[in-house]
Amino acid sequence: VQLQASGGGVVQAGGSLRLSCAASGSTFDINDMGWYRQAPGEQRELVASISSGGMPNYAESVKGRFSVSRDNAKNTVALEMRRLRPEDTAVYYCNAKWGPLTSSEPDIDYWGKGTQVTVSS
Repeated sequence: VQLQASGGGVVQAGGSLRLSCAASGSTFDINDMGWYRQAPGEQRELVASISSGGMPNYAESVKGRFSVSRDNAKNTVALEMRRLRPEDTAVYYCNAKWGPLTSSEPDIDYWGKGTQVTVSS
């Protein structure tokens, strides 16, 4: 599975940005897709994910501000970020969890190249 992310950039606090990610390759067995972020000196953390059935999951810090969506036909996942804060500044990574539903093995994580989001105060 290959993940190609786009979007990101520099925005003032209170502004909005949209991230998009397209998956290619063995996409049939992709389960959850989503976004993680990593700020300097911090561990990578989940921002938002969405199941193949469309069930979203958000970090507490972004609830009510970010919205994750998915198009299974196009194998894409998007993250709409609103009311951005300086603490949202990080490198954002697209993630896909891959694994046949018939398998008892844990899903394999695939990652896209990170895209920088910078929120100025």
